[in-house]
Amino acid sequence: MTPTPASPPEILRAPLVVEFPFTRSLGPVQSAFLTGLRERTVLGVRTEAGDVLVPPVEYDPATAAELRELVEVGATGTVTTWAWNPEPRTGQPLATPFAWVLVRLDGADTALLHALDAPGPEAVRTGLRVRIRWAAERSGAITDIACFEPYESAPTADPTADPATGSTAGSTAGSTAGSTDGSATGSAAGSTAGPTAVPATTTAPHTGEFTDPVTGIVAHARLDYTYSPGRAQTRYLHALSERRTVGERCPSCAKVYVPPRGACPTCGIATTDQVEVGPRGTVTTYCIVNIKAKNLAIEVPYVYAHIALDGAGLALHGRIAGIPYDQVRMGLRVEPVWSEDGRYPDHYRPTGEPDAEYDTYKEML
Repeated sequence: MTPTPASPPEILRAPLVVEFPFTRSLGPVQSAFLTGLRERTVLGVRTEAGDVLVPPVEYDPATAAELRELVEVGATGTVTTWAWNPEPRTGQPLATPFAWVLVRLDGADTALLHALDAPGPEAVRTGLRVRIRWAAERSGAITDIACFEPYESAPTADPTADPATGSTAGSTAGSTAGSTDGSATGSAAGSTAGPTAVPATTTAPHTGEFTDPVTGIVAHARLDYTYSPGRAQTRYLHALSERRTVGERCPSCAKVYVPPRGACPTCGIATTDQVEVGPRGTVTTYCIVNIKAKNLAIEVPYVYAHIALDGAGLALHGRIAGIPYDQVRMGLRVEPVWSEDGRYPDHYRPTGEPDAEYDTYKEML
């Protein structure tokens, strides 16, 4: 009788999200830039060499000198390079396919990264003239620029000009003053007819002062992906569902890796010998967490520790509970408290045993 081959192990997959809302305060330059966007004004900063950087930075990238000379640049610009995005992800500027573009705004010497709303890649090219499409609701963030859109014109000499007409409030007044009957039919040097076609570009000095300036932002960094643990970690996860912790031993150095990695990173040899460890272990080092994480129902302060399970060759991470945070210490003996569904240790608590001697865990610090 021919033996039936063993079924391959189930391939585990799970969607995972790594998200971190980063809160930062703004200095005078970044504050002016973002507040300006709220007011439909784009500001750059002039370097010691005379270049205008957009977005602005607080220190000269060439000399490290502090930069404070703010200038206003145009809301129109030129695409310097681009890449088509056929499948936008959640949280990106547009829900339909679009181009990522670097746009050098009129009056700037550097390019700004943003989205270009275009019907297809055939409508995008280097050198394409574009203009800002402002968000309907603005709060003082880069998203106040909803996106860029194609706009066929030459660079404008006046960064405050309206890109829809190519004229300014001053040009209209100049036209009226230049007529003989007070109508708007006369002309003046400051007036234009349609989009401007002035070859040179200039910038306008700006104080950077606004009412109710933006002083801080929250940047949401997020990564969505599908995780497949591989054979070694699949066996580890299946064992956890049975309330067991299983590592793998290196056949050369005999170190037991928990969680297993499938190979010994020191010896470069595959690890297939499974070893059950724990469930008890020793705190090797720890930290006290004082900042509450978003969507985490754990009150601060609490302790997160490295725990060397009995029989393991290195420590794993775990939360310590069941003891005041200021009584956690190196050498504390702990045991797992399993989650309600019994699939993993929710945290570790003291066993009541005497603390482990330092020499028993010093190699795992």
